[in-house]
Amino acid sequence: MRIAVKLLFAGERQVCDQIFQGFDSLSDQCFAQVTVSSVSMLLSFGDAIARSKRSPEKLFVLLDMYQIMRELHTELMDSLRWRYGQIETIFKGKACVEIRDSAMGLTKRLAQTAQETFGDFEEAVEKDATKTDVLDGTVHPLTSYVINYVKFLFDYQATLKQLFLEFGNGDDSNSQLASVTMRIMQALQNNLEGKSKQSEAKDLLGDDWVQRHRRIVQQHANLYKRTAWTKILQTSSAQGLTSSGGGSLEGGNSSGVSRGLFKESFQKSNVYIFGNDELKKWNIFKMFTMQFDELHQRQSQWTVPDTELRESLRLAVAEVLLPAYRSFLKRFG
Repeated sequence: MRIAVKLLFAGERQVCDQIFQGFDSLSDQCFAQVTVSSVSMLLSFGDAIARSKRSPEKLFVLLDMYQIMRELHTELMDSLRWRYGQIETIFKGKACVEIRDSAMGLTKRLAQTAQETFGDFEEAVEKDATKTDVLDGTVHPLTSYVINYVKFLFDYQATLKQLFLEFGNGDDSNSQLASVTMRIMQALQNNLEGKSKQSEAKDLLGDDWVQRHRRIVQQHANLYKRTAWTKILQTSSAQGLTSSGGGSLEGGNSSGVSRGLFKESFQKSNVYIFGNDELKKWNIFKMFTMQFDELHQRQSQWTVPDTELRESLRLAVAEVLLPAYRSFLKRFG
């Protein structure tokens, strides 16, 4: 469309104006007759895209097409004034009025369809019902899809702001775009919470939003640490190795898991807790080793794609696990 209007049709208009110089009406009629078929074909193709079944992936095609049509309609002279674009200049006169109207109609349809597609995407994220289980701790596929989608949206900020400005409800285009993006991210969060990054979002959503969600990520990281490692930490600290009377195997008092639970764990592995003190210590050490091997095998399958989060989790686990293990090794090794 850009090549046809700016090069081919512009050249045809120049030829008509030269041949029929001084006869503007005749020049317009001849130009319209020569170009109407080609213009109609181009506009019909655009119209077919604008009216086709909506899907999130089509948004970027629609935005590209809208951006080009708008560029051909209006050109910026300075920060305050607009002038007629190539379409209005080339397809001037009464003979081309239908062509101009059709081009403007397509621009509006592309804008409307793009806005509706935006709304569809937000709803699709909120209602996504896929049952994909993430067993290795990596980013959920829905999260990856939405974040990549929003990243692409950032490349179209200028176009989206203009779309909201021209066809919105009069609100500030920056705030509208930020509001829509926030709703998409909230829909993602709601969906993921129902089932159970960031890019340069702070430029659009603000530091407060970013910091709030960083805290949420940290809360989930702390929850992971507790859920995944508490059991082995209890074993390493010999918590719960208590007799039915409340005394620990080493004498003294201890709170935690009951002796019966540990006895059950030993019996499942054909290891028995009865015997002299050295055998008891050996049994404790063997149970820790078995638990750690099982946990290590499971945790080794988990992935954390974000480098910063991965390293912080490793450090957080090491800070509690290594001192506990050193103490455990000294007592039972």
